[in-house]
Amino acid sequence: MPNVRRYSTKYTGVRFIISKVMGNSRAEKIFLISYYKNGKRIEEKAGGSIRDKMNALKASAMRADRISGKQLSNREKREKREREKQIVKWTLSRLWGEYENNHVLTKGIITDRGRFKLHIERSLGEKSLKELSPLDIDRLRISLLKTKSPQTVKHCLGILKRLSYFATSRRLCEGIDFKIQMPRVSNLKTEYLNEDQLRALLKAIDEDPHPYAGPMMKMALFTGMRRGELFKLQWTDVDFDRGFIRIRSPKGGQEQIIPLNPAAQGVLETLPKSDSPFVFPGREGGQRVDIHQQIASIKKKAGLPRDFRPLHGLRHHYASMLASSGKVDMYVLQKLLTHKSPIMTQRYAHLRDEALKKASNLVGELVNEAVKQAGQGREADNVIPLQ
Repeated sequence: MPNVRRYSTKYTGVRFIISKVMGNSRAEKIFLISYYKNGKRIEEKAGGSIRDKMNALKASAMRADRISGKQLSNREKREKREREKQIVKWTLSRLWGEYENNHVLTKGIITDRGRFKLHIERSLGEKSLKELSPLDIDRLRISLLKTKSPQTVKHCLGILKRLSYFATSRRLCEGIDFKIQMPRVSNLKTEYLNEDQLRALLKAIDEDPHPYAGPMMKMALFTGMRRGELFKLQWTDVDFDRGFIRIRSPKGGQEQIIPLNPAAQGVLETLPKSDSPFVFPGREGGQRVDIHQQIASIKKKAGLPRDFRPLHGLRHHYASMLASSGKVDMYVLQKLLTHKSPIMTQRYAHLRDEALKKASNLVGELVNEAVKQAGQGREADNVIPLQ
């Protein structure tokens, strides 16, 4: 504080100096308060009589609050502002970058990156999770539903939920403090190939030169394994002696064991040998993250429908064949598909019901045939030879 004459007041620790107001001929009283804190004497401005409407009484009350700790000193306020400036604001854009850096770059992450950049970052990228309101989410959902499918909107809102969990679990910042309402999605599409399509696909697979694309499609057809499970599959997961495959981190959660049937074993035995631990290795022998282009080429050559999803569709075909055979119950099918809940398996129940209906009809036909043959036998007994 400059060495300027200080004038006393009737209040302890409250004085003032005279200062000219810029652009005004009037003089202003600048009130000062002095007190001790942590053994140190502090003198600081309380405010001006004109600009801040300050007086000696208000300054005395302010001094009391500073001494009791109800208010911070001017220096403490400045230090707090500096600290707040240095605190990183975890905007959604910054949080997504951290999220992506902490995950393996898979096709799913790449797809989610596109969804975030295109649908979320433009309107909400500069907001933190704490700043998001239910109205922000409603506006995002309504806006997306105008041009996007409910499934796409659900994926976008799912990104926000994952970012919130990531932020709180890493203690980066506070998460979303309300429940995000997801749009209803009907995800019961069951894909199935007819005999001609399946024959054309197998022919295209056998003629394709890629060492892993065709075999992966056959494994999906023969075992019903998911794409991600095939990417993660390692040779140590395959038990040729006992005839089992260990599924690492399936969609249902816990590791699962499925049978290694002769058809799938034949596929694995024809694969090229390498030093990679993965059955279907990617670059430099590491875990594969994508094979879309190679599989799409086979699909096109086989002339399959445009909306047929090769690996996922072949998993559906596997399940549909077993269900329609009438020889596999829903519980066994659930275990083969590694469904955590029987609800997802129920989409194939109508196929099994049709098979059972055909079997039931067959019984009626057999009985009618037996009765018919018995009747023909009695007519033969009543015939008298003319000789």
